[in-house]
Amino acid sequence: MNRLAGSQSPYLLQHADNPVDWWPWGEDAFAEARKRGAPVLLSVGYSSCHWCHVMAHESFEDEALAAYINEHFVAIKVDREERPDVDAVYMEAVQAATGRGGWPMTVFLTPDGAPFYLGTYFPATAHGGMPAFRDVLEGVAAAWTDQRDKVADVAARITRELASRSGAYAVSVAPGAAETSGALLALTREYDSRYGGFGGDPKFPPSMVLEFLLRHHARTGAEGALQMVRDTCEAMARGGIYDQLAGGFARYSVDRAWAVPHFEKMLYDNAQLTRVYAHLWRATGSDLARRVALETADFLVGELSTNEGGFASALDADSDDGSGRHAEGAYYVWTPQQLTEVLGEADGRLAAAWFGVTDEGTFEAGASVLQLPQGTGVVDADRVASVRERLLAARADRPRPGRDDKVVAAWNGLAIAALAETGAYFDRPDLVQAAVDAADLLIRVHLDPRGRLLRTSRDGTAGSHAGVLEDYGDVAEGFLALAAVTGEGVWLDFAGLLLDTVLDHFTGRDGTLYDTPDDGERLIRRPQDPTDNATPSGWTAAAGALLSYAAHTGSQRHREAAERALGVVGALAPRAPRFIGWGLAVAEAALDGPREVAVVGSTGDPLTSELHRTALLSSAPGAVVAVGEEGTTEFPLLADRPTRAGRAVAYVCRQFVCDAPTSDNRTLRSQLRPGPWTGPRRA
Repeated sequence: MNRLAGSQSPYLLQHADNPVDWWPWGEDAFAEARKRGAPVLLSVGYSSCHWCHVMAHESFEDEALAAYINEHFVAIKVDREERPDVDAVYMEAVQAATGRGGWPMTVFLTPDGAPFYLGTYFPATAHGGMPAFRDVLEGVAAAWTDQRDKVADVAARITRELASRSGAYAVSVAPGAAETSGALLALTREYDSRYGGFGGDPKFPPSMVLEFLLRHHARTGAEGALQMVRDTCEAMARGGIYDQLAGGFARYSVDRAWAVPHFEKMLYDNAQLTRVYAHLWRATGSDLARRVALETADFLVGELSTNEGGFASALDADSDDGSGRHAEGAYYVWTPQQLTEVLGEADGRLAAAWFGVTDEGTFEAGASVLQLPQGTGVVDADRVASVRERLLAARADRPRPGRDDKVVAAWNGLAIAALAETGAYFDRPDLVQAAVDAADLLIRVHLDPRGRLLRTSRDGTAGSHAGVLEDYGDVAEGFLALAAVTGEGVWLDFAGLLLDTVLDHFTGRDGTLYDTPDDGERLIRRPQDPTDNATPSGWTAAAGALLSYAAHTGSQRHREAAERALGVVGALAPRAPRFIGWGLAVAEAALDGPREVAVVGSTGDPLTSELHRTALLSSAPGAVVAVGEEGTTEFPLLADRPTRAGRAVAYVCRQFVCDAPTSDNRTLRSQLRPGPWTGPRRA
């Protein structure tokens, strides 16, 4: 038995019965390496990672290979979702050394944590240009024994190169209108006009770029920006990357056409895409966007909710295919024969045509991923709904994919924002309540007595790992969205608490941001990455939350910190706009003000509710909304802003300088339309 059995992480628990003598990350493991004079084998992955499972079955469950590892190495297993800081530091080294990255990540370290040989997945037998894992182990062990000085030199050089990158992101000027227009032009060049999205395969949902494009269209009226969002969202919703029976998106498509997904479903993707489709509906009224936003929100609540009120991290890509063998996508794919067995001959043919299921198959072994191809024709909607219900019921009898039920603070913050807004837009108070429940869990379980966030929890018990910058930024974003929807100022207060910690402990002297706090665990370098990946970087997430909080409160300290943080967006956007999408979305909010909407009126008054809804449905980039009774002290935006003759009113402001108050929804909509703004105005 290795030392992982007491872990909270489902990924580490998957390896608790391996014959490899795994250690969790920590000083004890490195002390053991120093005591034995042995190198460290660091293996990093996550529970829903397909190739992590493959390497585990091929190598870590092999008794002979495990015995070799135990004899020659101290083996450390890390869940990248628990320890994104550890993952980030060593993944940067892997990418620098090999030109690529991915999981599982396999890195060999000195007992002081310095990397000297780096890679990702290694197969059990050599193929495709990849060496066999046994050969890698033997080569590293021989180098450690016979060429220790050379190994030490390599480790020292890699560590120096990593350390030199700390603070490398000089703060420059926040992007202006010319820079965001330039980013749009660059994205247009990378846009896949045939299938939507950006780049070739594999193709990931570009959630943050889509948010930027929606905001850019809202501010400028650029139709090309909106069209890219429309076409990409429709292509994804029709593709196999979207679960056509139950809603929810897989992590990415292995092809350009969104047809065949990598089947794992991540909380962070589905939270962000729920928000994207809700915002697309808000901008266009699209029925497809409305349907997908609600189906994906229902997937979040139905499939990822935990008993404690939070949201689980992911569903696995693999499941039992019915023969006792784990296979990727087994839960989701169909053959024509399986459709006929469930639906009968006539409806089986209809389902095959409607969902693009062919005799040849679109996946493996003649099976197809369900899609909604263009040109399937008009059929009876009730009949299609019946087909979907029967297929969903039949699928429920299949062995289900595993679920990683740990709660990650940052990703729950993304879900809170998405569910709060989607519930408000579509009159679904159950979705808003789900957002409130998740926020309550974060306060009760993830916030320690010092007001500092803890990264994860499981079964209502907090883990021991400190929150990183993305946790603070995304949770603050969720709380601010919840404050706007519910009118409860306590969420604004909690957001302020988190953002003060960002300013005090995650911000360098020059205004740059770090992924870990200044009083956190020391790694071989302090991680700092402003680029967006599958989620907003901690840097851009914090910038967005700081800007919104400043708009709510008038705090110059938070506004200036947001503008300093946006400097990196101006530096990165010209050459890599796809990887700074959320930063560009925040920049659009700053360029628009953002608008601040104060709705003052009695609780329960229909006019107050109408004005509040109109404000929430505005596409003004990054607009913040406060609603409450006259004289309330919960929201600074409402201070000294009275009703008129006892009637509810709305004030539209920028940096606390406001247009004339109005009780008319048409006037309010007009005040929230795009319009020129050259910066702070003075009364």
